[in-house]
Amino acid sequence: MNLDDAIKAHGEWKLKLRRAIQDRQQLDAASISRDNVCPFGQWLHGAAKTQYGRLRTYSACVEKHAAFHREAGRVAQTINAGEYAVAEKMLDGGTPYAAASSAIGGAILGLRKEVATTA
Repeated sequence: MNLDDAIKAHGEWKLKLRRAIQDRQQLDAASISRDNVCPFGQWLHGAAKTQYGRLRTYSACVEKHAAFHREAGRVAQTINAGEYAVAEKMLDGGTPYAAASSAIGGAILGLRKEVATTA
């Protein structure tokens, strides 16, 4: 798993959610809320658990990844409810979504650093 790609993919969620607001799209909020659906989550709960589960940063990454997907799922639910202005505000800085997005980016960077020093 390329962890730089994982950071990029999670950063792109904000764009996907904003596009859904703009286009008034319905989203699969249940899948978005699950942390084992995206490629990074599949890797985290699969090969990475075996390979890196002992690392301190691995468990933090799993926790932060799950929190990110819960927040993204909440935004998706709000979009699906037609509350577009509310959903847009949920993506602003200083919100739970913004905090979760920042936290997963930091957690992935931490995991990448620890993996590099243990390799």
